[in-house]
Amino acid sequence: METAYLIETIIKIVVILLVFSALAGLGTYFERKILAFMQRRLGPMYVGPFGLLQVAADGVKLFTKEDIIPTNVVGRIFKLAPVITAATAFMASAAIPFLPSFELFGYKVNPIVSDINIGILYILGVMGVGLYGPLLGGMASANKFSLISAARGAAVFISYEVVTGLSILAPIMMVGSLSLIDFNNYQAENGWIIWSQPVAFILFWIAAFAETGRTPFHLIANDHEIIDGFGTEYSGMRWGLFFIGEYANMFFISFVIPLIFLGGFGDGSVMGALALLGKMAFFFFFFLWTRAAWPDVRPDQLMWLCWKVLMPIAVINIVITGLVMM
Repeated sequence: METAYLIETIIKIVVILLVFSALAGLGTYFERKILAFMQRRLGPMYVGPFGLLQVAADGVKLFTKEDIIPTNVVGRIFKLAPVITAATAFMASAAIPFLPSFELFGYKVNPIVSDINIGILYILGVMGVGLYGPLLGGMASANKFSLISAARGAAVFISYEVVTGLSILAPIMMVGSLSLIDFNNYQAENGWIIWSQPVAFILFWIAAFAETGRTPFHLIANDHEIIDGFGTEYSGMRWGLFFIGEYANMFFISFVIPLIFLGGFGDGSVMGALALLGKMAFFFFFFLWTRAAWPDVRPDQLMWLCWKVLMPIAVINIVITGLVMM
């Protein structure tokens, strides 16, 4: 049994790495198409049918582009930073049940690498460690603009980690567990948590944009700035690892939100699995939608929103939840 479990775990890890690395590339295609539609443009359309091979063209470009290490950077840290970003994104997926259990050739498969009893804490902790990727990348670079970009991004990220933790505390009090499987089972019996915790849902959803560094929290590397923030001096696949980490985080957090608040995969039926995938697709689409519809906000405005608005609301929500449960 131990050998079978080990083989199953390795297969699940490989599948997650391959599938979500490919989805990160496809995510760029969908983002370009959605942004183009909203801004009355065409998007990718020349490379392959409907521009679908643009993803492959981008991959070839990243793999074959010269890997330049500037003269004055801190070499080892500069090389390690992209690996941290990509690795932590995929490590966070270990506690996420992507689908309900199913049988394959008589063997029961659980589409989760490890259902640990502190799953949510593990996910948030590992995603928090992902902060060190852009931060170290900016600190190791040989220009002040990368450093400033990394520092302001780290400040916002750490601040909204507080909101994330406080917002999720009230649902945890209700469920009495940190396992996403337990969250799913609780909602299958008692209804979606969003109906009893709408404030926590909104707070967690807002904080998810900061966790993934997406608009309007895109302070690490603003597209409208002359430089690319902490990634200014990166090229080739090292820059690509930052990119893969960002999109993988978007997919993973798009699974976590419905698992915590929107019933997950329900009773584990085929319709429940399709419903979970549909919810995930909506939240991923919303990440792209906001980029087309919202401008980036100033760092001081985001900090004001976090500490003076969202955090007090999260604390009040916890107190009210505790009083109701008593």
